[in-house]
Amino acid sequence: MGIMSLHRMCGIFVFLSVCLISFTPPCDGGKILVFPVDGSHWINMKILLEELHAKGHSITVIRASTSWYISEKSPLYKSITIEMDTGLENFFEVYLQEHMRAQREGASALTFFKLTKDFMSMISQAHSLWADALPQIFDDENMVKSLKDSQFDLVLTDPAIAPGVILAKYLKLPVVLNVRWITSGEGHFAIAPSPVSYIPAPGSGLTDKMNFIQRVKNILFYGVVAFQQKFMVGPSYDALCDKYIQGGCDIIQLLQEADIWLFRSDFVFEFPRPTMPNVIYIGGFQCKPAQPLPADLEEFVQSAGEHGVIIMTLGTLVNALPKEAADEIASVFAKMPHKVIWRHKGNCPSTLGNNTLIVDWMPQKDLLGHPQTKVFVAHGGTNGVQEAIYHGVPVLGIPLFFDQYDNLLRLQERGAGKIIQLADVNGHSFEQGINEVLYHDSYRQNMQRLSRLHRDQPMAPMDQAIFWVEYVMRHKGAPHLRTEAYKMPWYAYYCVDVLLLLLTAATVLLLSTLAIFRFLCCRARMTTKTKQH
Repeated sequence: MGIMSLHRMCGIFVFLSVCLISFTPPCDGGKILVFPVDGSHWINMKILLEELHAKGHSITVIRASTSWYISEKSPLYKSITIEMDTGLENFFEVYLQEHMRAQREGASALTFFKLTKDFMSMISQAHSLWADALPQIFDDENMVKSLKDSQFDLVLTDPAIAPGVILAKYLKLPVVLNVRWITSGEGHFAIAPSPVSYIPAPGSGLTDKMNFIQRVKNILFYGVVAFQQKFMVGPSYDALCDKYIQGGCDIIQLLQEADIWLFRSDFVFEFPRPTMPNVIYIGGFQCKPAQPLPADLEEFVQSAGEHGVIIMTLGTLVNALPKEAADEIASVFAKMPHKVIWRHKGNCPSTLGNNTLIVDWMPQKDLLGHPQTKVFVAHGGTNGVQEAIYHGVPVLGIPLFFDQYDNLLRLQERGAGKIIQLADVNGHSFEQGINEVLYHDSYRQNMQRLSRLHRDQPMAPMDQAIFWVEYVMRHKGAPHLRTEAYKMPWYAYYCVDVLLLLLTAATVLLLSTLAIFRFLCCRARMTTKTKQH
């Protein structure tokens, strides 16, 4: 009897196991080749890779031997390491320090011209390094064979550098871009109609409402971006395209051929503008509900009582502000009843108060989501701005370089943040700015309104990102969503040839009418003269 019961139980167990297996949805894991950009861009890309890995996809990441953040070994992915020259990190650090010093000291226009030239040179050098390194893949027959034999479903790349799209073209694979910035400028300008009459060019510091002088400025900034792409970035890759891509290629054209653009922005943050069907907005996709803080940090936060906490960080690239600015900020914090958590490396400010906790790293997302956090003092990086929107925390911004002023300007225009230029930071201006954001309820109310708008979506941004990556896998691309307008010559795109034809026809018609009218007038005069004689 016991044996029969045992057999019956085993049969039930097998039956239930079969049922569970039958009802488990199949996981068709794809193979993804990833060509990321280091630094804060990788932080975004890694979050996306974690989700793709959790969905059962196999991931291979191409990284530089000098990478700052992209580890060679990871449970998420296999890696391919490309040997790279060193030295760019030091150049970048020197540039940042010089740029901050020039802002702080109110340097001359000549100095800022030199800094702009140095910045373009630095960007050009970065592209040249990657263009010189990519032949390590193309000239290695075993590497190329391995990549082709792997039968990747797509290439996922950040187009702030171009090797990813070139490699995808070489391997004839669909492309998904994890994008906001391209090799020069902002991604929309490469793919969507972008009238500079109301769409601010990167770096212009303008909004979508421009007067005549501002439109002139906007066109000049757009010209600088176009010049940078044409003469400083494009040439780095031209020889590479001519040598390895049949028929050659143009970087902007390769970007325009991409199947899907996962765009790290949305129209809660961005100014309204034309877009395209294959642009999927995933702004804030990295944002999640706050997790509990470490016990010591939670104790410090709770000790703030009713006054709450101010958090401050300048992102991953800047360890510390100039000493004078840091001392003045610290002195303002020291007088406040709030507790302050400040990510700051290097020597502590001499005016540091007992209410300020200096840390090398902070759980930024979890602090922004903590109910005690009142204000976020930040440099205006895309990640921090989107996380502040998600958690509804107003921002006091101190932009330093790149897109940071433009990001903060979008918050300021919506009444959810305030900007203080680094050159203007002193005890008085910083105290006035922090108190304004703290004690004017409109800042928090406006930011919380943006938060509600951002969260009110039919599908979470991360779910959208995963869906469209898998969509490209399932359909071997998405050419039906991609415009072919980029293949048209400029005169056809703007209908200059059509306008010339219509103008010519109108001119011919007008001249013909005049000629006929003149002929009839002359004939009438001749008839009149004949009758008079």
